[in-house]
Amino acid sequence: MIISMAYLTIEMPESHSLKEKRSTVRPIIKRVQNRFNVSIAEIDHLESWQVSGVGIVCVSNSRRHSEEMMQNVISFVEEHLDGGYLAEVETDTQSF
Repeated sequence: MIISMAYLTIEMPESHSLKEKRSTVRPIIKRVQNRFNVSIAEIDHLESWQVSGVGIVCVSNSRRHSEEMMQNVISFVEEHLDGGYLAEVETDTQSF
């Protein structure tokens, strides 16, 4: 079993409330859930107005597939993120 993980730090400098932040983060999470076979959730900076930490996990039987899937998800988020940008991306792949 191969598990690829990513932690995305999303910055939204124009956000001035949690409501504005969530109106940026929630749609991209839903779009990723609908398009890719991965788990994704906002997991960090929950009370911050301008920063969000999003975790993504992909489980596969192939390292190549798992890593490609994660890169596709990260590219998708970067291309479709309205109202913010990816400030940092951390990835890791583990074999169990």
